Amino acid sequence: MSETALSINTLTGRLVDAMIADAAKLRVIVTKGARGETIIDAGKSARGGIEAGLRLAEICLGGLGTVTLSPTNENPNWPFEISVRSTDPVIACLASQYAGWALSHGEGKGSFFALGSGPGRALARKEPLFQDLSYRDAATRATLVLESDRPPPPEVTDKVAAACGVSPENLAFIFAPTQSLAGSVQVVARVLEVALHKAHELHFPLDRIVDGLACAPLSPPHPDFVEAMGRTNDAIIYGGQIQLFVTGPADDAKALAEQLPSKNSRDHGRPFAEIFKANKGDFYAIDPMLFSPAEAIVTSVDSGRTFRAGKIENALLDACFS
Repeated sequence: MSETALSINTLTGRLVDAMIADAAKLRVIVTKGARGETIIDAGKSARGGIEAGLRLAEICLGGLGTVTLSPTNENPNWPFEISVRSTDPVIACLASQYAGWALSHGEGKGSFFALGSGPGRALARKEPLFQDLSYRDAATRATLVLESDRPPPPEVTDKVAAACGVSPENLAFIFAPTQSLAGSVQVVARVLEVALHKAHELHFPLDRIVDGLACAPLSPPHPDFVEAMGRTNDAIIYGGQIQLFVTGPADDAKALAEQLPSKNSRDHGRPFAEIFKANKGDFYAIDPMLFSPAEAIVTSVDSGRTFRAGKIENALLDACFS
C-alpha cells in the first residue's frame, strides 16, 4: 500500500458512524466529551456484548480487516472461535490495531493511563514502530480504541487531537474494559496482530508479508482484571492459529514458521495470569517471545511450499478458562 493510497481513519470513520447508528442494537452508549469529542462506552456502563466486540475489533484494524465468530472443531470444550483476516495485514495490524500509544495524565489517585490502538496512531506516528512502516495517513477525523474502564480526561483529548492534527469534534474514543464481553472479544481478535508484531521483532521484512488470517477461541470473560487479561492472552498463546502468505525464498518462510509459535518462549506452559503474578505485574519481565500464536502456518507464495510449527494446547486452555 502506498502512503497516499488509502486513509484508514476515513475507512474507520464509516465503521464508527455505523456503530453510532446501531448503538441501541449493540448496547453501547454514545456521548459527547468536554471538548466535543465522541465517546462510545462499549463495556463499562454499557452492556455491550460479542457483536459490539466484533465491530470494535474491525475498527481497531482500521477498516482493513474482517472479524467473525464461528464454530470450530479444534477446541471441544470451547467450541467457538474468533476469525480475523486482512487485505493488508501490516497496515491493519501494526499501523492501527497494535496497542502502542501510551496515553496518560496526572499522578496518583485520579490519574489516567491507557494504551491506545486504532487508526489514530497512523496520524500521530508517536511510536518508534512507525520508523519501520512507510504508511502515513492523512484524514480530517481520527479514532482511538482504549482498553479502559473510562474515557480519557479533556487534557488527553487535547493531546491526541493535536498529535493527530484534527479538531476534537472530529475525534472518537471507544473504550471497553478487558473484563467485558466486548473488551475480551477485541483483545482475542489481536491474534493476527501478535504474529505480525513478532515477525517484526524477528526482523522478517514486513513488505514481504502479503496476506494473513488467524483464529483463536472465544475466551470467557472474568470480573477480575488480571484473570480477564490472562484469559484473552491464553486464547492466543495456547489456542491461536495464524497463516501468513509471504514472498521470497522458501527457507525464509520455513524459518519464520518455526520461530513464530509461543512454544519457543521460556514462559510457555502456564496460565498467563499466573505468569503475570509471578513477575509481580511487570510485563517487561515476561519473555516477549510468549506473545505469539500457538500454531503458525507460513506459505511461500513464490515457491508454493507451506510450513507449519507449534500446536494447539487444549489441556492448557481448559486450565486457563475454567
